[in-house]
Amino acid sequence: MNIKLNVSTIKNVPLCTICVAPTAIIKDVKIEIAKTRKSLRIERQSLRSEIKGKDIDNNATLKSLGFENGSTIYVKDLGPQIGWRTVYLIEYLGPPIIYAIFACRPALFYNNPQNIPMSTAACIALICWTVHYVKRLYESAFVHRFSHDTMPLRNLFKNCGYYWGFAAYVAAHVNHPLFASPSPLQVVLGASLFEISELGNLSVHLLLRDLRPVGSTVRKIPIPNKNPFTKLFNLVSCPNYTYEFTAWLGFYIMTNCVPALVFALAGMYQMSVWAIGKHKAYKKEFWNYPKRKAIIPFLL
Repeated sequence: MNIKLNVSTIKNVPLCTICVAPTAIIKDVKIEIAKTRKSLRIERQSLRSEIKGKDIDNNATLKSLGFENGSTIYVKDLGPQIGWRTVYLIEYLGPPIIYAIFACRPALFYNNPQNIPMSTAACIALICWTVHYVKRLYESAFVHRFSHDTMPLRNLFKNCGYYWGFAAYVAAHVNHPLFASPSPLQVVLGASLFEISELGNLSVHLLLRDLRPVGSTVRKIPIPNKNPFTKLFNLVSCPNYTYEFTAWLGFYIMTNCVPALVFALAGMYQMSVWAIGKHKAYKKEFWNYPKRKAIIPFLL
């Protein structure tokens, strides 16, 4: 026998009443709400058992959550949504194009009548920048597996503003006619750190992909595999973020460009916030989680 659920907004405004099986999961509830309220597509719904409660997982059952006949479930409209993969592809496509325009068409931005040729450091920087974002596009299309299908549409504009804006900021300085190349040794050291970090970042992403079967939301404790770059998992929970920061630190060393350092530090701040959150979630979910730091070995 089906049970009747009252559906209200998080402002306690009644929306509708639906009937679902006692064995239904939250995703089934979302489907029924979407049938009644056409504007509330499944991906726009955040369901809570209390007005100020947390978002309930799609696979949680009504029985396990204590819902009975006549119970009220609360829905928050998350607004227009867009796929995670789509956002990643768009936000990562802009930076290599913007950077390449500054590098290959400097006359569009600078008064450069002498047509000063690109320095070796600036040329290597262009290659490294392009390789990084081509790697990100590849990972977004073929490697990453997302626990959620969509994110709010507004994130697309925020993310593109961040990545595209920094691309122009860094490129404008590195490709400026008055750009002064660092010493050859500094260029080699910075470029080497960048490429090693890129390989490490890719290695970690491949390991994380293999932890989650296609179409599932399974979570496991990430541990190193045979790839030596993954050994950093012995020290931190999010080595992909660690490698990301050291890659951009290498880019800064290679170019001696302050905007590149600002980009690296801004990214490090945000990744630290994410890493600490993931680290706490791992420790809460797995009682036998190894002793590690979040992002910086022995420190953070």
